[in-house]
Amino acid sequence: MADGQVSGTKFRLFPQSPSMDKASKPETVYVSSPVGSLTPGPSDERMYTVYPIGKQTHYGMHENEQGEPLLFLPPWNAATHTPATSAADGHFDHLEPGTREFEAAHLFGSARFVLDVWERYFDRKIEWHFKDDYERLELSIFPSVDNAFMGWGFLETGGVFQDEKYSAFYLNFDVIAHEIGHGIIYSEVGMPSQDQDNAEYFGFHESAADLVALIASLHFDSVANKLLDNTSGNLYTFNRLSRFAETSDNDQIRLAANDVRLSDFVDGWDGEHKLSQPLTGAMFDILVDVFHENLLDEGLVSPEMEDLSDKLEGDDQYTEIMQSKFDKFYEQNPQGFKEALLLARDYLGTYLADAWRLLDSETLSYHGVGEALQKVDQFISGGKYSHIIANNFRMRDIGLVKPGPRLAKASENSHVFSDRTITPYNL
Repeated sequence: MADGQVSGTKFRLFPQSPSMDKASKPETVYVSSPVGSLTPGPSDERMYTVYPIGKQTHYGMHENEQGEPLLFLPPWNAATHTPATSAADGHFDHLEPGTREFEAAHLFGSARFVLDVWERYFDRKIEWHFKDDYERLELSIFPSVDNAFMGWGFLETGGVFQDEKYSAFYLNFDVIAHEIGHGIIYSEVGMPSQDQDNAEYFGFHESAADLVALIASLHFDSVANKLLDNTSGNLYTFNRLSRFAETSDNDQIRLAANDVRLSDFVDGWDGEHKLSQPLTGAMFDILVDVFHENLLDEGLVSPEMEDLSDKLEGDDQYTEIMQSKFDKFYEQNPQGFKEALLLARDYLGTYLADAWRLLDSETLSYHGVGEALQKVDQFISGGKYSHIIANNFRMRDIGLVKPGPRLAKASENSHVFSDRTITPYNL
């Protein structure tokens, strides 16, 4: 059962997409919606789920028969498959995988769960960026669309065929969380203007969405437990936390635990997903460093081990030298390691929520993100983690260089200017 929320309505969610992990089992979680408050769909005051019948095309920009632009937006008012309904006790954890009702509940439960996590970090309601036109987000399952994207009033999810097997995005928690992350940034930082030419804004968007998903996934007990059992707390090994699988045209796998620097892009960039890596990597390193500080503060590792870890960071021999040391200390107090990890998770979630509120889409830079984190750290802790933030941003050359021009036209999966960012006001 996921930590934190211990009341509300129960759902069963896959922490890991069943198409990626055949042994994955849905985990029971609570969302904040009071028991009995959800209507068929599921649906509540913030979002509702539809599984359309006869839908011919996805939401977004199209053309009419005369070749004129036509914007297709919610709501879907035509026929739908039978909506998911709660059991007599008001919960949705009775639904079985493999049914449309479970798929609809999984999409709703995942989106609601992510929003709950981040509203706790913001300590307030997160308004939808489309609130002037829609009170609620439409969660739509459209299996034939090979995408999942957050747009004006909707989050539409389809899927792709991988190795001749269908991979459904509405059963992929990371993908759903990533798209909710984009919605959070659209609301809190701002939508891109039509003449937006700020590379770092677009790279930041992808990084922030990945971080929303990463931190939300750590609210599953099974994720935190398996992560630590598999690594003994050595988070720089290849593991689920550091692996983001957002299916693209080339099945690209992006790593949060990467060694990419902003200076790698001084001659130009060809995709915001790649450009996001230096910022995501810096944030991942901050998470790990704070985790290590927590371990040290609680006496769960020795000062000598923590110092050696810092010295070897980025070294090819890091895992070979450090793994046996992590194994030794983790075996002595696994629960202490978990508490230290969850504390680091909540540190980063809180700091990011506070820092994002200080940013503006028109002037955003990676260096500015670091400065915002420093301000938040000074306010919350008196600068306790200032050196960690500064060192990790500097190691990525953030603040020292700027990315060059875009080298290739944005693809259809881009968040730059697409169906994700088209609104009735910028046609």
